[in-house]
Amino acid sequence: MTTYTPKNLDTLRIELPDFLTELVEQLAENNHDHWARKRIEEGWTYGPRRDDERKEHPDLVPYEELPEAEKEYDRKTVIEALKAIISLGYEIRKKR
Repeated sequence: MTTYTPKNLDTLRIELPDFLTELVEQLAENNHDHWARKRIEEGWTYGPRRDDERKEHPDLVPYEELPEAEKEYDRKTVIEALKAIISLGYEIRKKR
């Protein structure tokens, strides 16, 4: 077995423009909804704490009801993806 060494794109110097703030929040909510739909399809339901045997998870709630720490996790995932897109030479702009 070989040792896995992650190869991240260099996004440290990439700063997202302010106009992407709304997009980040919309994509973070979509990311959560995608995750939640998959879990629900797998038979998971809401539970006050995570229980893998009973397939219960406290984050199976609408995005706006998530604790701020969970929202921030989704935001960071989106922000890193947007930075990677920019670092690969793409532009992100809103259609008029």
